[in-house]
Amino acid sequence: MSEHRRKPPQPQGGGRAAARRGQSGSSSGRRAAPRGATGSPSESYGSGSYDSGGEERPYGGRAEARRAAQRGTGGGRRRAAEPGRGGRRAAPVGPTGPGRGRGRAAAVSDRKRLIDYPRAGKYGWQRWLPSWKLVSGLCIGFFGSLVAVAGIGYAMVGVPNEENAAARSQNNVYYWSNGKQMVATGSGQNRQNVTIDRIPKAMQQAVISAENKTFYQDSGVDPMGIARALANMARGADTQGGSTITQQFVKNTYLSQEQTVSRKFKEMFISIKVGTKLTKDEILQGYLNTSYYGRGAYGIQAAAQTYYGKDAYELTPSECAFLAALLKGPTYYDPAGNESLDTSANAKDNLKRSKVRWSWILQQMHKDKKLTDTKYQEAIKRYPMPQGRKATKGMSGQISYLVDTAKKYVLNHSNITEREFDQGGYQIKTTFEKDKVEALAQAVKKVEKEKLQPEKRELDKHVQFGAASVKPKDGAIVALYGGAGYEKGHFNNNADTSGVPVGSTWKPFVLAAAMEHGTYRSDGPLSPLSKYNGNDRLKVRNNDGSYVMKKDNTPFFQKNESDRPWGYITLRKAMEQSVNTPFVQLGMDVGMRNVRDVAEKSGILDASFATLNPSFALGTSTPSAIRMADAYATFAAAGKQAAPYSVTSVKFNGREVEGFDKPRITQAMPENVANNVTNVLENVIQNGTGKNALALGRTAAGKTGTTDENKSAWFVGYTQQLSTSVAMFREDPKSAKLLSMNGTAGEPSIHGGDTPTEVWTEYMKAALKGKPDPGFPEAEKIGEIQDALGAPSPTPTPSITPSETPSSSPSATPSETPTSPSPSPSDTCGFFGCENDGGTENGGGTGGDVTPSPLPSDTSETGGNTRGNGNGGIFGGPAG
Repeated sequence: MSEHRRKPPQPQGGGRAAARRGQSGSSSGRRAAPRGATGSPSESYGSGSYDSGGEERPYGGRAEARRAAQRGTGGGRRRAAEPGRGGRRAAPVGPTGPGRGRGRAAAVSDRKRLIDYPRAGKYGWQRWLPSWKLVSGLCIGFFGSLVAVAGIGYAMVGVPNEENAAARSQNNVYYWSNGKQMVATGSGQNRQNVTIDRIPKAMQQAVISAENKTFYQDSGVDPMGIARALANMARGADTQGGSTITQQFVKNTYLSQEQTVSRKFKEMFISIKVGTKLTKDEILQGYLNTSYYGRGAYGIQAAAQTYYGKDAYELTPSECAFLAALLKGPTYYDPAGNESLDTSANAKDNLKRSKVRWSWILQQMHKDKKLTDTKYQEAIKRYPMPQGRKATKGMSGQISYLVDTAKKYVLNHSNITEREFDQGGYQIKTTFEKDKVEALAQAVKKVEKEKLQPEKRELDKHVQFGAASVKPKDGAIVALYGGAGYEKGHFNNNADTSGVPVGSTWKPFVLAAAMEHGTYRSDGPLSPLSKYNGNDRLKVRNNDGSYVMKKDNTPFFQKNESDRPWGYITLRKAMEQSVNTPFVQLGMDVGMRNVRDVAEKSGILDASFATLNPSFALGTSTPSAIRMADAYATFAAAGKQAAPYSVTSVKFNGREVEGFDKPRITQAMPENVANNVTNVLENVIQNGTGKNALALGRTAAGKTGTTDENKSAWFVGYTQQLSTSVAMFREDPKSAKLLSMNGTAGEPSIHGGDTPTEVWTEYMKAALKGKPDPGFPEAEKIGEIQDALGAPSPTPTPSITPSETPSSSPSATPSETPTSPSPSPSDTCGFFGCENDGGTENGGGTGGDVTPSPLPSDTSETGGNTRGNGNGGIFGGPAG
């Protein structure tokens, strides 16, 4: 057995305890040292030496003992003589031996470390438990480092000598498509600084009570708020301010609005320095003069003029509370709404939010004893509704709507915020062509002058137009008509609005879906020569052959505008004369979901679709004029779709901003489907409801549309060069609800084939003047003839034989159609048809261009008769 494995013999004379007792009686007179505290070999397990009494302890060899002693004492057996004692004492070492530690050398090494961790002389979990000295030392070191860093940061970060661009503010410059300047507008024209004595005490107190109650006591920073913001940024969560008024003043005046860690640190140190250099009143004055209040207004003076038409010092406490509420975010607290940026920022919701915050601020002022009981009761009595938007310099005529459209496009295709954009410094090149914009405005004015006399006829009042013109195969918006102009109090952009149902201009999407997908009864695409029942008051069938039922469990009857007995007519003829019943049944056979998908691929936005029910086929959806022009451009481009765009480049202080490349072109539908739709729509102009467009004198295709009670009328048409849509409607200026146009312009009713078509023709004449007439691609035969259920076999002989093919040249005389009496006031068509049999012909005596409105219970938000500015817009979600 090896030496280190041999079991040591038991000590003689009673063991170690006896030996220790013997030591106590030795001649040296020394008291026995605790085991492990002396240099005696007997106290070193496994050392193999002699104890103090001379007894050999064979635990190991002498050489091993010497080596251990040398390791423990740095190479020698140095011993220090104890004062008053004759013997030598070894340097104390910790216990060693098998399974007990690292030996004398390790113990000494542990004691010499700067940081005693893991702890020497401790075992198990205690070895890993830091001592109070270590913990306190680390804490002192950490906080000392923070103080050092803060001191260095404070010393290195100085207050900038100049205000930043945001505080100075600049103009944005818009350019026509040819590069010439259109208009320069922005916050640079809408800011004035005022001194603190010209700012009402109520305004000062409102922002302090709402945003920073300790403003006059704090050092200018909110450490907890900064820590919270930094933590959120570090983990990628939503950023939040948590800033004092001083910090916000620093951010507005010297720094950018970006949410970064470095900007937060700069803000903190500059705020501390600013707090030592400026008085609290100077800081508050600067904050109120640099804050953004919306509508392009920077500073309290500009805000007072913008919202109340008065100077800042004239503001009442109630008005001050309203303006203080805007500082939380004018996009969502301006009662005028900003739906173009966010559908939730509509006028109704904004007004509600504004009232809640206005009331809360007044309560806080009262609670903080900034308002007496009397003044509080007076202020809270009535909400101070601000005045409407106003036109700014240069923003007159159509320019205001062009700028509105381009701004929406920029904000929706970049990371630029509205606040940053309104601070100016941007150069925006648009797609708008000045000559075409002017031509479209002149066309509207000419027709208005010829037909409308609002000063004489009550029913001619509140009539509005919206129009847009788009390039096929490109998507560029070259012209639009948004309304009478900001300077005349009309701030809704009618070219890019929602809430105006498109009526029968929707039918081409139903036909396109049938030619692409077929019906549940066909094996493939459906031919436009398929016959469907065109009679009035048609019972519409489900795919299982059952009739569609109303909520009272009675059959749903679809009504035409005319009670003419068309019998079974081709879809081509039904489109020509805009007969409703064939397209409602066709939509059911194809599937309204397929119709919706085709329209969406063509460029119609999801937010503008109405409920999928039988009336969906007749245009209860509410896309904007821009989107309708773009969707029809898909037909003009043989199925190629490009999203509409109004901006080609954006520069900030001369540097290019990314994200403004042309939209990608996609194949929305098979080429021959689009060409066949075009062929059918050519016939609408040559022989049908769009015959007034023949005055254009060139090859064109288009479709008329009229809705229930003539609340809106449309014409959308195109050549290969341009696709243009024109909408006409009446609107209650207070409620924004659509009004009937029966009696407008002295006519019993207004239809898409009348006034809207005339506006379209006047514009297209000017816009295409001198341009060639390329016609359209030849349409090849498509699909199989599949007549609807109930159609006689063989092909029935219709009571009237209309033209089934377009003329090779414009027809001088449109097909004859009978007329019928005008409807009585009770003759209105709801979602499930009309109860009476009366009806009117479409303009020119054709068979039914009117689209019924859904019942209130079946109307989606976008399918009603109240016009908004958010759902059917050009850029998705928000109208903008």
